[in-house]
Amino acid sequence: MDVVRIGLQVILVITSLILTLLILMHKGKGGGLSDMFGGGMSTSLGSSSVAERNLTRFTVVVGLLWFTVIVGIGLIDRFAA
Repeated sequence: MDVVRIGLQVILVITSLILTLLILMHKGKGGGLSDMFGGGMSTSLGSSSVAERNLTRFTVVVGLLWFTVIVGIGLIDRFAA
């Protein structure tokens, strides 16, 4: 059970970092944290709606994986003997 818990914790750290980076990559809707890091500047890559949709889909998938790992760790903590 310890191996599974350690594996889930490693996945949690990795998905947390990836999720943070993905959220910061989203195009700002105006005056937010993304503008502070240069998201307010228009670029040809950032203006593509297909790229933004794919980024949103990937962010949702990583977010669901992150949530599932947290639930798994919680279940292991609750039912561990």
